[in-house]
Amino acid sequence: MYGVQEEESIDVQGDMDRCLERSLVAVDNPFNSTDEVLAWIKRRNREVQVEVEQVPFAKLSGWHFDDATSNLQHDSGRFFSIVGLDVYTNTGSVNHWQQPIINQPEVGYLGIICKEFDGVLYFLLQAKIEPGNVNCVQLSPTLQATRSNYMQVHGGKKPAYLDYFRNARSEQIVLDQLQSEQGARFLRKRNRNIIIKVDEDIMPGEDFRWLTLAQIKQLMACDNTVNMDTRTVLSGLRFADSKDGVSELGELWFESESCIKGVNTIDGILHGLSELKSRYELVTERIPLKDVGEWRVTDAEIVRSDRLFFRVLGVNVTIANREVARWCQPIVQPMQEGLCVLFVKKIDGVLHFLLQAKVECGNFDVVEFAPTIQCLTGPYKNPIGYVPQFLQAYQRGECIEKVLFDTMQSEEGGRFYHEQNRNVICLVNDKAPNCPPENFMWLTLGQIKEFLRFNNYLNIQVRSLISALKYV
Repeated sequence: MYGVQEEESIDVQGDMDRCLERSLVAVDNPFNSTDEVLAWIKRRNREVQVEVEQVPFAKLSGWHFDDATSNLQHDSGRFFSIVGLDVYTNTGSVNHWQQPIINQPEVGYLGIICKEFDGVLYFLLQAKIEPGNVNCVQLSPTLQATRSNYMQVHGGKKPAYLDYFRNARSEQIVLDQLQSEQGARFLRKRNRNIIIKVDEDIMPGEDFRWLTLAQIKQLMACDNTVNMDTRTVLSGLRFADSKDGVSELGELWFESESCIKGVNTIDGILHGLSELKSRYELVTERIPLKDVGEWRVTDAEIVRSDRLFFRVLGVNVTIANREVARWCQPIVQPMQEGLCVLFVKKIDGVLHFLLQAKVECGNFDVVEFAPTIQCLTGPYKNPIGYVPQFLQAYQRGECIEKVLFDTMQSEEGGRFYHEQNRNVICLVNDKAPNCPPENFMWLTLGQIKEFLRFNNYLNIQVRSLISALKYV
């Protein structure tokens, strides 16, 4: 009896793997070509009314500064708040600082519905407008909602397709993880990254389209087109070792994904992380926003005296096709663009990725794996002249053999205003060391995907880059 059930389970998983692999190389889509998707995004940009107006905090309806702390919070006590944080760490160029940070303890849904059509897996994505998006419409998951939103605290409509995720059966689950958000801007924030497979017919609404995985990866090569939430969800997908229809580079990705033992073993990587977590300190304390040093609260912004790093604004938003068409909120605007670079090197015949164990003030567990380089690009105050490791080697091109991916990618537009990072994946030569500094490790793609099964090992910036790997 149990043997029969186990064989059926293996068959189902095998069918799923094959459908996913076909989706990975299927650039032809009978529902809509990639060019038609881009045209549809442009059309929705023209059709949907969008107004985002910066307003003084006094006109931020539904929000207030707390009398005791000056923390900026919603009248309902839900959604999120802007609070102060005092940070101490014994690593990095600056060991103590204070800053505002987004406190959003709710776990939201980042959910994608997928369905098989003629042996190919398709993903239902949404043309969603967020107030902070650089170009208004971006491709988001089927469901992208905070708990306050899907519990309808705002008094608006229930998000489309919510019940598919609430009522999903275990056999429908393709992926289900809690993953972190930006550790420098959110205080220990996580979202539920989930993909479910449905069999029943779904008629997509006017803001939804079925896309193959190959198409989504094509669209990731376009600036600010596939949003951060879609990228983080798709990064967790694992692929069986099938090379049908893939490019030469795609074959190398498959080989790296099938390799669980690289220059470092899984046990060795865990030992290295445990060593760093025990040696690096990260002590944080929530403090009143009014007590945050070097920052000031004006009528219209929360900003550093030297106007560096980021500021917090108030915006009045109108987006006609949202569950609530009008609302006000605080939003974080960066002062510089960011740079996220991932080095890839063939070691012992297998592609390895150079990740750094990075301390960020909002991390759950001191460090998470980050890209090789993750930094701001503009000039900013640095009293000891610190330059991120490998940044100069990248800028000079001295270790770069080939650039595999180079695109501007937006951060989450619901909390960040016009924030984008340059995302780069580089194939590097032997000038990139096989034995890097202590807080860097070479991992195969198989090892990365193994760690992606669990919470809080890889940060959202490296997940975004991993999702962009193309196989055709």
